[in-house]
Amino acid sequence: MAKLITKAHMTKLLANGAKSKDDPDFTAKPVIKLFNPVGAGTWLLSELDPNNPDIAYGLADLGAGEPELGYLSIKELSSVRLRFGLTIERDLHFTGDKTIREYAREARAAGKIVY
Repeated sequence: MAKLITKAHMTKLLANGAKSKDDPDFTAKPVIKLFNPVGAGTWLLSELDPNNPDIAYGLADLGAGEPELGYLSIKELSSVRLRFGLTIERDLHFTGDKTIREYAREARAAGKIVY
């Protein structure tokens, strides 16, 4: 199993979180994509709270047709245990090519995250 957030991702997510606190108009691109390998659930994360690195901001799609922007706990997501002993995984090949708000706008229109 790949580590959910590498040191390099952590650095970028924290930098995005700090910039977002300093500039309310700043919108980051997602840094990582997490997913449920045996069911619904996809998360695009663009930043971490620099004062509490357990709290991430991003786009969540739980498969109900209503993706939404919001905050989540990395610790909580990391603790999820799925069928067959699997856990939430990181897409090793994902690269965000638009801002998190653009992904959110497209996801709301489609009812799911669109890559």
